[in-house]
Amino acid sequence: MPEENSFKPNYFLTPFSLFYGLGVRIRNLLFNWEMLPSEEFPVPVISIGNLAVGGTGKTPHVEYLIRLLKDKYKVAVLSRGYKRKTKGFLLADDKSTFLTIGDEPFQIKRKYPNILVAVDNDRRKGIRNLLQLPENKRPEIILLDDAFQHRYVTPSLSIVMTDYNRLYYRDMLLPAGRLREPVSGIHRADAVIVTKCAGNLKPIDYRIITDEMRLLAHQQLYFTHVLYGRLEPLFPASINFHNKHSIKEDDDILLLTGIASPEPFIREINSRSKNVKVMTFPDHHIFSKQDIRKINETFNRINTPEKYILVTEKDAARLLKNPAIPEEWKSVLFYLPITIGFGTTTHLSLDDLVLNHIVTFRRNSIFR
Repeated sequence: MPEENSFKPNYFLTPFSLFYGLGVRIRNLLFNWEMLPSEEFPVPVISIGNLAVGGTGKTPHVEYLIRLLKDKYKVAVLSRGYKRKTKGFLLADDKSTFLTIGDEPFQIKRKYPNILVAVDNDRRKGIRNLLQLPENKRPEIILLDDAFQHRYVTPSLSIVMTDYNRLYYRDMLLPAGRLREPVSGIHRADAVIVTKCAGNLKPIDYRIITDEMRLLAHQQLYFTHVLYGRLEPLFPASINFHNKHSIKEDDDILLLTGIASPEPFIREINSRSKNVKVMTFPDHHIFSKQDIRKINETFNRINTPEKYILVTEKDAARLLKNPAIPEEWKSVLFYLPITIGFGTTTHLSLDDLVLNHIVTFRRNSIFR
């Protein structure tokens, strides 16, 4: 197991976690007893969520499902649009920005312009609005981003992520730890994905995690790791390095990160280049003029003619239409896309789980 798995709770906050946990348990019981309403819908609704706050790598997995489904069905992604500056239901279009729909929905819409991307804090209302669209636009599949605790919607399939570097069963409830709800909540999931796995896992490592999770018989377990793509220019028309698609050992890089768990990304870039300067910002950080000025000062102190700025794909979504970006950055600004790979099981196993669920749901709906 990696060092990051040695979770150190803040024991001083444990009493507050007890009160928080009591409130969450009561809420879940009210849903279980149907004293609080949970709504089902006439299309497959696939929830992708987690037990913990912070980044577990949901977006690359949502994008994986988009690629799996988009050529077979009309797909919609519904998110709350974290940190957006708008309210209520909003359907993304070519005028949307990270400020109007949030950075992750904006990233998804930019990459997959032919699918529906919508935001709404109230997922029930969001789904209802999507299902009221004209028939030629109405989605056949809805992917709910980060909705495991949004119990007012009953998903037809629920997938939960847990970071290999901070497995949920070794964590604690907020605020002593990062769990949004007790560990027992995992039993509502149909599938669990251990994300961000190390590339050198041995069969015994998979077995230990599998045994420690104690999942129910029907629950499926998958392990995924991050796959880094080739460098992509954020402003292709302005780029200086037209043949720059990979990181070289002697590259001079200013690395910017504004994500929840930047350490793996930083390690990856440091393993490729010996000349990396890192600046970190909070998750979903909106880069201000003052931030841009500080970054520019740091970048200008790198005294080599061929230098560039590298960001994560999620940060790229927040920088693309940022009016404070200096014109000279556009020729040296790159991002590194990521996808996911599967360990121990083949990717067809998750594919079959999702595709069989959709076929079964659609077949059963005929007889309702």
